[in-house]
Amino acid sequence: MSKVIGLYWFTNDLRVHDNPLLSKAAAEVDQLICLYCYPSVSPYLARYSQQAKWSEPKLQFLDASLHCLNLSLNALNQRLLVVDSHPYHAIKDLVYGLGVSHLYVDAVAGCDEQSIIDSLKAEFDALDVAQKEVRTLFTLEQLPFELSALPDTFTQFRKQVEPLVVPLPISWVKRLPSLPDTLSLPGISLTHHGGSALFEGGEQAGLAHCRRYFSSACPSEYKETRNALDGLDYSTKFSPWLAHGCLSAKTIYAMLKRYERLNGANESTYWIYFELLWREYFYWYARRYRQKLFRFGGIRNQPPLTSFYAHRFQQWKNGQTPFAIVNACMHQLNQTGYMSNRGRQLVASCLIHELGLDWRYGAAYFESQLIDYDVASNWGNWQYLAGVGADPRGSRQFNLEKQTQMYDPYQEFIDRWQGRCDASPLDSVDMVDWPVLTGRRDPSAVGKP
Repeated sequence: MSKVIGLYWFTNDLRVHDNPLLSKAAAEVDQLICLYCYPSVSPYLARYSQQAKWSEPKLQFLDASLHCLNLSLNALNQRLLVVDSHPYHAIKDLVYGLGVSHLYVDAVAGCDEQSIIDSLKAEFDALDVAQKEVRTLFTLEQLPFELSALPDTFTQFRKQVEPLVVPLPISWVKRLPSLPDTLSLPGISLTHHGGSALFEGGEQAGLAHCRRYFSSACPSEYKETRNALDGLDYSTKFSPWLAHGCLSAKTIYAMLKRYERLNGANESTYWIYFELLWREYFYWYARRYRQKLFRFGGIRNQPPLTSFYAHRFQQWKNGQTPFAIVNACMHQLNQTGYMSNRGRQLVASCLIHELGLDWRYGAAYFESQLIDYDVASNWGNWQYLAGVGADPRGSRQFNLEKQTQMYDPYQEFIDRWQGRCDASPLDSVDMVDWPVLTGRRDPSAVGKP
């Protein structure tokens, strides 16, 4: 009797704990291939980010996460096959070459990945494709509404899902089927380069970070500290591991509830769950709107009034705008691959409103740089701030001078990240290449020599 061969396509679910889809694969097939397709910068992303490659911190975190996953698979007599080819072609070759009959893949938020899955289904009628939500608090079946009826705002969504019971995380996968003997597809050698200055990638590092965080008093103070611009403990810092699926949202929720049982619940501990729900909302938002997540006019196709100045975009990317708080945040991002949530709101508001640029350029640049990039949260939040997404009040503009006074009154963050640069004009040329002179100054520098 021929053996049933399965293929688990890892995307942003780089773990073996609380992974019900991997457990399903282990129970259903005789042999298993664990595949990861190394990401490349797409033409769309290259156009809008104006970057040809990923940031070094982003690559470091990803490589560390893949290395950790491979070690976990090795302990189960498996290995991670990492290939530098398009997922459609890699999976197609394995289906044809080895007779793969079962494909397992996360219920992805990204429309590009889902399009690949849909194409494979159309080409291979006999291919059994299993998709399951492995990165969310809830499954599609649990939602109290059809996906097509996803609430238009986060508040409406939150009120409907808050009463739901979050399932407990499942235990670690204890056994995996072996690799097919005939597997000969070459893969990329995995080497551990270490993490960025702030974060170490991988499942083990993510779990260790959660244990450290919930063994401190930080969760009880989260709401008061979460808007800080710098430091390790002002916010949870779960996002890098959540984005890569090294941690599951359900695992974090279970740890949060245990913390509340031991230390008491308050508004701050609730706010951690509140933020997990924001992430949850954007996941379903991306599932519902698919390609509209990247459309200039957003989900209602109402394009904002913007122009594009290449010089302004380069100033924004390099932290050389007239706004010191924005420059500091961008320097932090470029050096570490990370930026606080408050910082992301400020630099996005600057790009959209002060610089008058197409929001997609900022969203794409974030994608190329952030170690905690998540397609749904990133593009959903940029739409939200640009006024083309899930916000009935329209675009959000922040007063950068007021924000500086609130969150960096002594300009320690600005100084640490060298936000004050030589005052250069916002535009060196106008839209028809005539030289432009301007006397604009950074409002945060008022009163300074």
